[in-house]
Amino acid sequence: MIVCLTMLWIASCGPATVETKEGWTNLFDGESLNGWKQLDGEAQYTIEDGVIVGTAVAKTPNSFLVTEKEYTDFILELEIKIEHESSNSGVMVRGQYDPAARDGKGRVNGYQIETDPKERAWSGGVYDEARRGWLYPLSLNPDARSAFKLGEFNTYKIEFIGNELKTWVNGQEVAYLVDEMDASGFIGLQVHSIRDSTDAGRRTLFRNIRIKTEDLEPTPMETDIYVVSTIPNTLTAHEKERGWRLLFDGNSSEGWRSTKQETFPETGWTIRDGMLVIEATEEGTPRPGDIITEEKFSAFDLSFDFRLTEVANSGVKYFVTLSEGNVGSALGLEYQVLDDERHPDAKQGIDGNRTLASLYDLITAPKEPRFVQPIGEWNKGRVIAHPDNKVEHYLNGVKVLEYVRGSEEYRNLVAGSKYKDRENFGEAEEGFILLQDHSDEVHYRNIKIRVL
Repeated sequence: MIVCLTMLWIASCGPATVETKEGWTNLFDGESLNGWKQLDGEAQYTIEDGVIVGTAVAKTPNSFLVTEKEYTDFILELEIKIEHESSNSGVMVRGQYDPAARDGKGRVNGYQIETDPKERAWSGGVYDEARRGWLYPLSLNPDARSAFKLGEFNTYKIEFIGNELKTWVNGQEVAYLVDEMDASGFIGLQVHSIRDSTDAGRRTLFRNIRIKTEDLEPTPMETDIYVVSTIPNTLTAHEKERGWRLLFDGNSSEGWRSTKQETFPETGWTIRDGMLVIEATEEGTPRPGDIITEEKFSAFDLSFDFRLTEVANSGVKYFVTLSEGNVGSALGLEYQVLDDERHPDAKQGIDGNRTLASLYDLITAPKEPRFVQPIGEWNKGRVIAHPDNKVEHYLNGVKVLEYVRGSEEYRNLVAGSKYKDRENFGEAEEGFILLQDHSDEVHYRNIKIRVL
C-alpha cells in the first residue's frame, strides 16, 4: 500500500476511483488516499483497516480531505463514525475553495451536510460553510434529530440532482433544500477545529464512500418534510403533492387586496423582479395601507421571505378579521418584521417583545445573531398555526417561540399588552393573512401556504 500523505497536502498517486456494479464508483479504495487532497487545517488523515481516520489537531482551522475531481449531479453514500461529542464533522458536497481567503491562506466553502454529536443533534442538516450559515437546521425536522448515533458508524445518503439537495441518516429523511449557488464542486470530509486542547487526538472515521453520477433517479420523500427553497416563487413537485401553494406568483397581485377596499392598491405596493414591495412614503404623505389575502385561513403553515431596508418596520399578521371597523392598521397576531438595530420600536414594549420574529407586543423571539441575515439580505419567516391552536414562529429555519391561542398564559399576555381592551384578541377561528405598510420599504417573496 502506498499512501502519499503529508499533514498539509495529500498528492494524487493514481486513480481515485474504483468502478462497481450498478453504476456506483468507490471514491476510497480502502488502501490509499489517491485522488484526495487536504485543504485548510492540519488535522491528520490516515488509513486504518480500510477506514479513513481523521484525527483532530489543536490550534488549527477546520480541515478538509477533498476529492481532486469535481461532481455535478450525484447520489453519494458513506458511513461516518464519531467517537466523542467534541468531534463535530460534516461532508462537503459541490464544495468550493477560495485560495485568496484568510489573507491568502485559502478557505473551503459551500454546502456541508452536518454531523452533530452534541445535544443539539442537527446531523444531516445543511450548513453553508464560510458563507450563509445554516440553510436547513433540524428545528425544521425535529423527528430526524435522533437518527445519528454517537460511537457507531452512521449511513449517510446525499442526493444532489439539479438544484435539489436531499439527505438521509440511517434511512431517516432529514433535509430537503432547493438552491442554485453552486452547480458543481468537490466532495470533502471534515475534521472540525477544536477549542480545547484536551480534545486533540479525537477521531472521526469515514468508510464505504461511493458515488453514482449517471442514470440518476431522484428519490421521493415519503413524509411531509419541509422544503427550504431559495428559488423565488416556485414550488417543488413534492410541495405541490403535499398541498402547498403560492400566495404570490411573482408576477401579479392576484389573491391580494387592500384592507380598505376590494381591490389592490393603485400606488404604494409594486411588483418588480419577482418581489411584492411596499414602497417608502414620506411623512405627511398618504400611505397606501396594508394588504390582505382574499381568502381566510384557519390552521395553516405559512412561509415567506422578507428583505428589510435600513430602519424599516413591517409585519406579517394572521387571524386578521377586519372586525374593528377598518380604522387604522387592521388587527391581528403579528410576526414582527423590523430592523432591530436602528428602528426605535425594538426598544419599546416589554423585554424586546417588539423585535424581529416576535409575536408583536406579546412574546419576545430570542435570536442568536448568526441566525439573522443582515439588512439588505433575505430572511425566511415561518408561522405554523396548528388545528389545536398552538402557534410557532420560525426565523431562518430556527424555531424562536411558540404559544397556544386562548390559553390562560396567552390571555394573561394579552391583558398586559396594548390589546388588553380588544375582546378575544387573536382568538378568531379564521382570518386573513396581512402584509403591513408602515411607511418603510420592505420586500416580500416566496409567500407560500399549506392548509393543515
